[in-house]
This record gives sequence, structure tokens and C-alpha cells, in this order.
Amino acid sequence: MKKIDSIYIIDDDPITVFGMQKMLSLAVDCPQVESFVNGKTAIEEIKKNHESTGKLPEVIFLDLNMPIMDGWQFLDEFLKIPTSEKIRVNIITSSIDLHDKEKWELYQKKTHHVIDYNEKPLYKAEVARITKKA
Repeated sequence: MKKIDSIYIIDDDPITVFGMQKMLSLAVDCPQVESFVNGKTAIEEIKKNHESTGKLPEVIFLDLNMPIMDGWQFLDEFLKIPTSEKIRVNIITSSIDLHDKEKWELYQKKTHHVIDYNEKPLYKAEVARITKKA
């Protein structure tokens, strides 16, 4: 089983969050799996933790369509955090909009982080494959 220090799930769907937590518990050894219902609360927590400890979550699962701050807005703010760490951001979406995939390709080019694009639903094997340090 893989060892990861912290994973954040940013998704407003409680069923998706529950399923992700369950699959993660079977795929990785991680003492800190936190969930957030929108990008705003997640980015605030990430910035607070980064300022106090210098650490960022090693893996982020990110929904695109959420209230208050969506996944793209979250990414805009996340990419401004100064770090040499390479974080894996797994976009998890039910969107079939081609524009979202094109936007993802642009985000990949403007960061040193690893940004993957995955369509819902995810299965245990996929979660195990994409849950690793960047």
C-alpha cells in the first residue's frame, strides 16, 4: 500500500466524497484525508497550512463544478502558491464539455504540478493508479 501524508478531496457531492474516501482507504496509507465542499474553503485551508507549516497536500482530487468557488477558480489560486513541491491534482468531473478538456491542457502547460483529468465515476483501480506523489 502506498504511503502519502495528506490528500484533499474538493467536491460538493457527499456521495462522491464518501466513495473517494472508501476507495482511498483501500488503495493508500494516508493519515490525513480531508474533504471540502468548495474551492474557497479548500484554498483557505491550504494557504493557512502552507503559511504555518510550509506543507501542501501531496494529492488533491478536484471537482470542477461547485458553488462559491469552482475547480478552475481554485486552480487559479492554488497555482499562485509559491512552492517547489510538485503536487498531483486529479481533476474529477462529470463534465462532457470539450472546453473543459481544452482548459485542462492549458493549465498543464502553465505549472510544474501534475494535473490529471479524470471522468466520473472513478473505480478503485483508477484511484490507486492516480493516487501517488507527483
